[in-house]
Amino acid sequence: MSTIRNLWSSRLRTDFRAALVVLFLLALAPLAVTNSYALGILIVSMYFAMLALGWNLLAGFTGQFSLAPAAFAMLGGYATALLGYHWQVPLAVGMPAAIMATAGIGWALGRIVLRLKGPYLSLTTLSFAEIARVLVGNSHEFTRGDQGLNVPTLMDSRLGYYYLFLAVLALIVVGLYGLMRGRAGRFWLAIRDDEIGAETRGIDVVRYKTLAFALSCAICGFAGSLYGTFSQLVSPELGLLLQTGLVISMVVIGGIGTLTGPLIGALPVYLASEWLRDFGNIQMIVFAFAVIIFARFFRTGLWGLATAWRSRPLRAAKHGPVAQGSEKTAGDAP
Repeated sequence: MSTIRNLWSSRLRTDFRAALVVLFLLALAPLAVTNSYALGILIVSMYFAMLALGWNLLAGFTGQFSLAPAAFAMLGGYATALLGYHWQVPLAVGMPAAIMATAGIGWALGRIVLRLKGPYLSLTTLSFAEIARVLVGNSHEFTRGDQGLNVPTLMDSRLGYYYLFLAVLALIVVGLYGLMRGRAGRFWLAIRDDEIGAETRGIDVVRYKTLAFALSCAICGFAGSLYGTFSQLVSPELGLLLQTGLVISMVVIGGIGTLTGPLIGALPVYLASEWLRDFGNIQMIVFAFAVIIFARFFRTGLWGLATAWRSRPLRAAKHGPVAQGSEKTAGDAP
C-alpha cells in the first residue's frame, strides 16, 4: 500500500512541476504576444482552463461526470452582476459572494444528485444546467434576459487582466495540488477507483463526493465572475452546453485526472474553436470527433503522451544493459 502511495505522490509531484512550467511559460507569453486581440484570446483560454481544472477535480479525480461546469460559471457571473446591478454591491464583495453562492448551490445539489450513479448523475446535472440557463434567460425583469447584464471592470489594462487571470489560475493549481496530497485527495481517488470498496473501508462517500462537487462549482463560479468583469457582460450564453463541451474536450485532450492536462488542453482547443468559427457552427462536431479519438487511442491525453515519450529513453537505458548481458550469457553458454 505504501508503495502505491509513494508512486502516486511521485507522479503528482512530477505533474505539479510540469504545471508550474506551463504557468511560467504563460507568464512569459506577453513578451512575445503584444497584440491586444491575441492577449484577449489567451485570457479567455485561461478562463476555460479554470473551468477545466474545476471539472477535472470532479470527473478526473473523483470519478463523477457532471455536465454543469458552464452553468455554474454562468451562475457565478450573474451572482456578481445582479448584486452590482440591483444593490450596487462592489466587486470586492460581489466576487466572493459568487464563490459562496455557487459553492452553496453545488453542495445542496450534490447532496441530491451524488447519491445517483451511472448516467443518472450526468442527466441530472444536464437538466439542472438547462433549467438554470432557461430561468436566467426568461427572467427579464430581474436578469434582463438574453440582453445580459453589464459588469464593472476591475482594471482597464488588458495586460493587467492577463496576469490577474494567470495568478488565479496558479492559485487554483496550487490549491488542488495541496488537496490531492492530503486526506481528501486520497479519499477522492479511492472513490474514483472503487466506490464500494471505499465505502466498506469507512469513507463517507456521499460527503466527500459532495465536497468535491461544491469545490468544483466554486471554482467554476469564481471563473465566471472573473470573466464577467473582463468582458463587462454576463449573459445566458455563458451556460450553453457548447461551453461545457469545450471544457470536457480540453480535459480529455489534455489529460484527465492530472493537473497539467487541463492547462495544455485549454489553449489549443480554444484556439481551434476560434479558428473554426470561420467555417460555421461545427466546433462540437470536430471536438466530439477529437474526444472519441483520444478516448479510444490516447486515453492519457497530451500529458500522457508527453510523459510516455519522456520515459522512453529511461526505459531503454534501464533495459539495455540487461539485454546485452543476456546476449553475452547466451553466447558464452556451452
